[in-house]
Amino acid sequence: MWHPAGALLRTSIPDVNLSDLADPQRLAVVSAFRAEVARRVRPAQFSDLQGLIEGLSTGIQNELDKLTKRDKEQGGPVAAGRALRLAPRPVFLAGREELLADLEARLTGDKDAGLRVVALSGLGGAGKTSVAVEYAHRHLAEVGVAWQLSAENSTVLAAEFGELSAQLGGGSGDPVAAVHGALADSPAPWLLVFDNAPDRASVARFVPPAGPGRVLITSRNQIWPPGQALDVPMLDPQMAADFLVSRTGDADRRAALELAVELSGLPLALEQAAAYVQASGDSLAGYASSFRQRRADMLRRGEPTGYSETVATTWRLAFEDVQRAAPGAAGLLRLLAFCAPETVPLRLLLQPRPGLAGRLGEKVASVLAPLLEDPLAASDAITALRRYSLISPPANGSVSMHRLVQAVTADLMPAELAEAWRQAAATLIQAAIPDDTALPEAWPICAALLPHAEAVLADDSPGMDRIAKYLGSSGNYVAARDLHRRIAAARKRVLGPEHPQTLTARGDLAGWTGGAGGAAAARDQYAELLPMIERVLGPEHPDTLDVRANLAHWTGQAGDAAAARDQYAELLHVCERVLGPEHPDSLTTRANLAYRTGQTGDAAAARPVLHPPEPGLH
Repeated sequence: MWHPAGALLRTSIPDVNLSDLADPQRLAVVSAFRAEVARRVRPAQFSDLQGLIEGLSTGIQNELDKLTKRDKEQGGPVAAGRALRLAPRPVFLAGREELLADLEARLTGDKDAGLRVVALSGLGGAGKTSVAVEYAHRHLAEVGVAWQLSAENSTVLAAEFGELSAQLGGGSGDPVAAVHGALADSPAPWLLVFDNAPDRASVARFVPPAGPGRVLITSRNQIWPPGQALDVPMLDPQMAADFLVSRTGDADRRAALELAVELSGLPLALEQAAAYVQASGDSLAGYASSFRQRRADMLRRGEPTGYSETVATTWRLAFEDVQRAAPGAAGLLRLLAFCAPETVPLRLLLQPRPGLAGRLGEKVASVLAPLLEDPLAASDAITALRRYSLISPPANGSVSMHRLVQAVTADLMPAELAEAWRQAAATLIQAAIPDDTALPEAWPICAALLPHAEAVLADDSPGMDRIAKYLGSSGNYVAARDLHRRIAAARKRVLGPEHPQTLTARGDLAGWTGGAGGAAAARDQYAELLPMIERVLGPEHPDTLDVRANLAHWTGQAGDAAAARDQYAELLHVCERVLGPEHPDSLTTRANLAYRTGQTGDAAAARPVLHPPEPGLH
C-alpha cells in the first residue's frame, strides 16, 4: 500500500515526468533522493524537512550535472531503443517485502529461462498495481525498456502499443508485431507491466512471445496458467496497524490494531481510513467507532492516495459487472455474504434436497435453484466470482470470502432483499445439518457448518439445537452448555416458559451444565424443572420420568448418595408400574438404585435391589 509523505513534501519535490526522464540512471538518482526522504521523514514530523531538502539538493544536482555531461559526450539523453513509462514511485510501501522477494525470485531467478511471466492476482484494493510499480522501479537500472500498459480495455491497450512501437522506432505496420520484434531482438533485458487485465485471453496477443524480458500482469482474476499466478494477500494486523500509526501520526496503537482487524488488512480500506482521519482531524479510535456504527457510510468516505476509487465504489462496480454477466454468480455472492467469514463448505450447502427450493422464497429461488440442481451451474458461478477475486480458490469444495466484501455486498442490497438472502442462507445451512448429530460420522459436517450456523441461525431454530447436541456429544461440554443456555432463553422468549420445547431446552441445559462440571447446579436446575414439567406433561410422561432420573443422578454426583437413593427408589415404583419391570428404563433405574444404596454404606441392602427374589420363592 502506498503511503504519501504529505503535502509539504509534494510541494517541495515536484513529481518527475517519467516519460521525459527516460534514462533509468537519471531516474535512479531521483528515486534514491526520494527513498532517503522516506527513510528519514515521518508524516507527522515535517519541521526538519526543508533542511533535509537543502542538505540533499546539492548532491542530487551534482549527480544530474554529471549525467547531463555524459549525455552530451555520448550524443543524446536516450540511447536508441530505450523506452520508459511507469507510474510515479510512491514514497512508502507497507508490508510487502516478502511478496516483492517472491516476485523477484520468479522473474529473475533463472537468468537462462528466457521470457518470464507473473500475474499478480487479488481482490480489488489489495495493492496489486502498487507492488508491480514498486518492483519495476527497483529494477530500472537492469532494463532497457520499462513500460506500463493499461490492460483493462483491449482498444486502449492496442493504442498504447502504438505509442511503445513509436518509442522503439517501429514502422507503420502492426504496432503489436513491431513491439514483439523489437523486444525479441533486444540485447538488453526489458520489463512490461500489463495493469488490471480482466483475464489471460484479454492480453494473450499482446504479451511478447520471446526475448530477454519480464512480463508482470496485475489482475483481479485468479485463473492463470500454473506457475504464473502470485496472490497479493491482505496485510497482517501488525503491519496494518504500523501503517495506520505512521500514515496518520496517531500513536494510539491499540486503536490502530483494532481498526486493522476491522478492516481485515485490506490496503485500500486502510489507506482510505488513514486519509479520512488525516483530512478530518479525527482519531483512529474515533474512526473505528464510526466504522462499527456506520460501516457503509465510512466505506464511501475518504480520498485514498494512490487509488482512484473508494472501497465501496471499487466493489460496487465489480458487483454490477458480475450481475450483468452471471446472475447466478451474483446470487452466490449474496448467499455467501450472510455466512461466516470462515471457509464456507459449498459442497454441503449446494445440494438438491426434497422441497428445499420451495422454502427459499420467491426473490431468491429462481437464482439459487439452478445452483442446487446443476453442479455445472454452481461451478460456473464460482468461476465467475474468481475472475474478480471475490472468493478464494475452492479447496475441497469450500471457499472463503473477505469480511469487507461480505459487508459491502450486504450493504448494497435493499433491506427487504437482504433479509430474503439471509433467510435463504439460514435455510440452506439448517438443511445441511444432519438429523442425528450425536453420531460420530456427523461430527465433521457439523464442525464445518458450526460458524455459519452461529452467523445466521436463530437460537430457537431446530438447526441450532442439533448443533448444540453435536457439541455435547463430541465432548465439548462447556460450549454445549453455553449454547443450550441461549436456546432455552430464546425458546422462553419466543414460545413461552411452559412450552414443551422450552421445557426440553431447560432439561438439556441442566444436563450439559452437569457435564461441564456443575453437578450441584445441574441438580438444582432439574429440581426447579420437575414440578413445572409434571404440571404441563403429567407425572408419568416419559419426559417427566427422564427429568426425575436426571435429578437423582446429579443429586448423587453432587455428593448426596442417600437422597439419590430415595429418589431412585420412588422412581423405580413409577417406572415398573408405567413401563413394566423388564423395560430398559426400569432395569437402569434399579441398577442406579442399587449403586446409590451401596454408596450409603449399606452393601447388604444393595444386593437384593439388584437381584430381587423371584415371585413365590422365599
